Amino acid sequence: AKQGRDRRTQAILPLRGKLINVEKARLHRALQNKEIQTMITAIGTGIGDGDQEGSFDITKARYHKVLIMTDADVDGAHIRTLILTFFYRYQKELVEGGYIYIACPPLYKVERGKNHTYCYNEQQLQKTLAGFGEKANYNIQRFKGLGEMMPKQLWETTMDPTTRMMKRVEVQDALEADRIFTIL
Repeated sequence: AKQGRDRRTQAILPLRGKLINVEKARLHRALQNKEIQTMITAIGTGIGDGDQEGSFDITKARYHKVLIMTDADVDGAHIRTLILTFFYRYQKELVEGGYIYIACPPLYKVERGKNHTYCYNEQQLQKTLAGFGEKANYNIQRFKGLGEMMPKQLWETTMDPTTRMMKRVEVQDALEADRIFTIL
């Protein structure tokens, strides 16, 4: 991602491994987590409800678009849910203000001759293949994760503002992530 970004307008914060589950952990333990500390520092707003020293201040946000970019598999969905739960619990105004987005990386690249198409789900793949006809020659590449994509592919599919697909996180999305973690 660092190699594929536009350094003038995009910053990448790589998180190592899974984030601590802030639903289970007490606040002081969550704040000891290196990944949580790094996110809080990078975004710049602090955390909290406004009643405590060093509390959340949205005017100090360094970024007005925070994209969560994870693999398009079950582990990626789990990590995304952990991050959303953190934002909802401790930086809720970022969610309410429309600052949080989810990047949508493709699952497949279909090549036919010199042309290629990225497919973001199984239905798109089947539709693309059906359009080729029965005896068409094509090659399908399935991406197991973002790390398998070349920087240029990551740029054109997930990071280029003119072509990327992303979803703006609504409070309803964060509520659902919160509900799932409460149940789990």
